[in-house]
Amino acid sequence: MIKCIAIDDEPLALKKLVTYINKIPYLDLVAQCRSAAEARQVIDEQDVEAIFCDINMPDLNGMDFAKSLQKDHTSGPLVVFTTAYAEYAVEGYKANAVDYLLKPYSFEEFEAAAQKIQEICEIRQQAMTEVTTQPDDDGVIFVKSDYKIVRISIEHIRYIEAMSEYLRISCDDKDKPVIVLLSMKRIEEFLPASTFMRIHRSFIINLNKIVEVKKSHVVLEGDFSMPIGDNYKDAFMDYLNKRILTK
Repeated sequence: MIKCIAIDDEPLALKKLVTYINKIPYLDLVAQCRSAAEARQVIDEQDVEAIFCDINMPDLNGMDFAKSLQKDHTSGPLVVFTTAYAEYAVEGYKANAVDYLLKPYSFEEFEAAAQKIQEICEIRQQAMTEVTTQPDDDGVIFVKSDYKIVRISIEHIRYIEAMSEYLRISCDDKDKPVIVLLSMKRIEEFLPASTFMRIHRSFIINLNKIVEVKKSHVVLEGDFSMPIGDNYKDAFMDYLNKRILTK
């Protein structure tokens, strides 16, 4: 969810803006404000990722307010201006506005602006949560998770589980899994194929952590049971067969 605020000193315009925001499932309206001063107080108290803001307001116009929030193109709340005056358009884009909605704007126009906000937020989040280094000689990678850089020793990874666009990385030296916004394909690029194998569309396991194999499941150290997917079964059984001791 993208936390946002609506700002307009006109009650009817503010009501319309709030109604449109509430129709967009990925927008989370945390406050509706009648002035830039009210909005500033909200921003000082909590993280706000997007602002839908009128330009003509009594205490501080929306243009100057937006400029005061953004030091560069990669930080600060994303801004969509809403105004009845077309002459502000050029100045709005100079203020790094994501979009400029001329009143009376339609819901379709608003939705298009919201989609731009969503795309930029996804790009920012991806930059915050990707693997930052190739494994070094010590078998270490660093990932960005929850706005922190986390060190992971590859040998301590038990398994990696896909959860929609996120990954859950379970390690035997950490109390809880590390959650990152990353694809299975991307993480596989950083893992040695001799040690890690994908056994299911949702699971990559550390082969050195296998305790036993039971029918269609692999049991890892710590009593973690992972399913073996049909599409990955042949490759996994080939790995096992090469290592099974027989008479």
